[in-house]
Amino acid sequence: MSSVNGNDVFRLFCTYAGMTTMKMMLLSYYTARFRFKNSVVANPEDRTSKSSKVGTNIDEDVERVRRCHLNDLENIVPFLFLGFLYALSEPSVFAASMHYRIFFASRVLHSIAYLAPLPQPSRAFCFTVGWIVNASMAWNVIKLGMF
Repeated sequence: MSSVNGNDVFRLFCTYAGMTTMKMMLLSYYTARFRFKNSVVANPEDRTSKSSKVGTNIDEDVERVRRCHLNDLENIVPFLFLGFLYALSEPSVFAASMHYRIFFASRVLHSIAYLAPLPQPSRAFCFTVGWIVNASMAWNVIKLGMF
């Protein structure tokens, strides 16, 4: 592998890791937006008026965004770890770009399907595509150590 190819793959990883992390961070903002809009707080000390609702599972809009965000955490954190190791495994620029792009697209589409909400199996399909990308990167990393 030339150092140019390695830098290109790492640059791709950094780009998609940054975009995927930013997408996940935007869901935090979106959750806060719905909390303020619907006067829902998670903790009693956050209450700004007597009419504010306190607790979880009391507002479907807030909970839907929270569940979407939790799903991102469950899938993007492994992507960041596996994507970094995959970049070190000397994949071709094409293979790496396909893995990273497909994963990013699957997470964006998953969020759209979750928040719209779109009927199943749209969300399950997007989740599965992202999971397969992570599994593929994991397998490529693991097989380097096995063979």
